[in-house]
Amino acid sequence: MPLTMNRDVFITCAVTGSGSTQDRSPHVPRSPEAIAKSAIDAAKAGAAIVHCHVRDPETGAPSRLPALYREVTDRIRDAEVDVVLNLTAGMGGDITFGSTEAPLPVNEAGTDMIGAAERVVHIAECLPELCTLDCGTMNFAEADYVMTNTPGMLRAMGQMMTDLGVKPEIEAFDTGHLWFAKQLVKEGILTSPALVQLCMGVPWGAPNDLNTFMAMVNNVPEDWQWSAFSLGRDQMPYAAAAMLAGGNIRVGLEDNIYLSKGVLATNAQLVEKAVTIAENMGGRVIGPEAVREKLGLVKRAPKGAA
Repeated sequence: MPLTMNRDVFITCAVTGSGSTQDRSPHVPRSPEAIAKSAIDAAKAGAAIVHCHVRDPETGAPSRLPALYREVTDRIRDAEVDVVLNLTAGMGGDITFGSTEAPLPVNEAGTDMIGAAERVVHIAECLPELCTLDCGTMNFAEADYVMTNTPGMLRAMGQMMTDLGVKPEIEAFDTGHLWFAKQLVKEGILTSPALVQLCMGVPWGAPNDLNTFMAMVNNVPEDWQWSAFSLGRDQMPYAAAAMLAGGNIRVGLEDNIYLSKGVLATNAQLVEKAVTIAENMGGRVIGPEAVREKLGLVKRAPKGAA
């Protein structure tokens, strides 16, 4: 199909993620204060959306404590800069099996499986405009680790998000994830038009070659909004590719810690580079209010706020 470039593009900054990058760069934020500050700096640099995980402030290990999410969101909301909040709901679906000859019982140290309501408890407390919904089970790079998102779990979580008035950002790591996302819309669990993040180059999901990327793009319904990213050195090329193919841009330290070869980046620097790419391609980077209008979002205070 012919490409139609998106000339009004929004940028998402994925601020910290849950990967083991916290000891590889001093710029990967750990504490709620540092995560919020990095998100605010990214917003000032041009990000309309900040996608936030939380970490143990001491170790940097991924966490899903609601109190940490509440502190991050409160700090961002109290800042002088406006930005759309997007919290992950991807935690709590981890299974690490035993050896290949004795997969059960599972490895408890690497397994964190909880119910649907607990996986979205921080979403209900913080009421961000967006939260992620990983639309499929997937093998990651580790030998015996599986990110688990069953159809039943996704239906339950998706319905909870819809009932809360929080728009899911569908995380699609392969074409089958898009297929199931369309089924959730067909069933009325998610509303249309939906929002999709195409996640390229994550082992062992969709590889980051352009043929696969365009297969993903061509499986997104025409009236849906979408963004895309790839990892490491391919982050910025995919910023250009996503915009060229009609989508929006995601950058940030969750996916890439380098500004250039050997040069560690901050989130703000990665956003600034993405802004430059978009503008040099003849595009206009839109802000949070325009994104809310485009996606049908309503900025709200969390439960219990005055």
